[in-house]
Amino acid sequence: MASHGTEASPATGYDVERIRWHFPALREGAAHFDGPGGSQVPDAVATAVVTTMTSAISNRGSVTPAERRADRIVVAARAAMGDLLAADPAGIVFGRSATELTFHLARTISQDWGPGDEVVVSRLDHDANVRPWVLAAEARGATVRWAEFDAATGELDPSAFTAVVNDRTRLVAVTAASNLIGTRPDLPAIADVVHAAGALLWVDGVHATAHVSTDLGATGADLWVCSPYKFLGPHLGVLAASPALLETLHPAKLVPSSDAVPERFELGTLPYELLAGTTAAVDFLADLAQPDPSAPRRDRLVASFAALERHEDALLAGLEARLRAIPGLTAYSNAKRRTPTLLVTVDGHDPQQLRDALAGRGVNAPAGSFYAWECSHHLGLGAGGGLRMGLAPYTNADDVDRLATGLEEICGSGEMSR
Repeated sequence: MASHGTEASPATGYDVERIRWHFPALREGAAHFDGPGGSQVPDAVATAVVTTMTSAISNRGSVTPAERRADRIVVAARAAMGDLLAADPAGIVFGRSATELTFHLARTISQDWGPGDEVVVSRLDHDANVRPWVLAAEARGATVRWAEFDAATGELDPSAFTAVVNDRTRLVAVTAASNLIGTRPDLPAIADVVHAAGALLWVDGVHATAHVSTDLGATGADLWVCSPYKFLGPHLGVLAASPALLETLHPAKLVPSSDAVPERFELGTLPYELLAGTTAAVDFLADLAQPDPSAPRRDRLVASFAALERHEDALLAGLEARLRAIPGLTAYSNAKRRTPTLLVTVDGHDPQQLRDALAGRGVNAPAGSFYAWECSHHLGLGAGGGLRMGLAPYTNADDVDRLATGLEEICGSGEMSR
């Protein structure tokens, strides 16, 4: 990432204006708080995609330059995601989306489930980490148990799993961070409960991977799924697990396709241009804080995410102070550990109308339940959800001021009363 002649904030060590310069979409003028649904893309990622699509490319192989180029792109993308997640590149699987990968692996993992077996899911999760497991259990006659979170605090305590995990539990599925309210459960503590029962821990890291440094082993997750388009990359999904675990799983596949790990889990030809863009996104993240360029990429990622967390936390504190002072506003993002994500409702104002009014002010903050179906209903919000605001690496103080000022004006004017 090239420098753009600005200086990092002394409070956070993070030069957001230098970073913003690399996002062509920001020149359209909107303040983006829609990152939880998909981030904007830096120039380096777009260039990597275009370069791949305009170069000679073929199915992977070792004979022609086109074949070798495709192979290098795949190897590089596995290495990049391995560095991002502190995972073995040989255990990195690519798919169309995190949802597709979860469905695919749920069908595979559940092949030997039956009556008497149990699976645990949580009310906090996106439906992509609930329904695949519920449907897989139903197909095999297994029992589904629910880990409940506290609607008042937004906390999902490890004790919620202690209450439902037992020696019949085969798998527990939980989020690393709620895409709706930002809650970050204590994964290592949950993993201790799960592994003591001899079960697998599947973690939805889609929302968390964009905001906090991830170490697969430290989290205790056996399988971790995420989506590069949430962290500045292209639209696809990634699964990380140990190669040894993946060797024990045998998905349905075409007869001629490879039975090697991780290829046996990848259906059809990989999207090479998107893998190149994923590598570029990881490299961009590694340079967020401009650490020592000679350091290993994993070390640079850790340093950059530490600076990103400081930057986002500082902005979030200012935003929350202003929003929570708005009369009639209820905030549902209250957990002690969470991503920079806020879900709110305001008495007398429909969330979708709030969204529309903000959009008219050049502020993109969507409204809804965002597929966190169980979570939104558990909060008493139903399918309508609330107004969700998420910070991203390119969010600056001006964006935050525009959002806060907009909501203060909208909610203070009474222009959108029901």
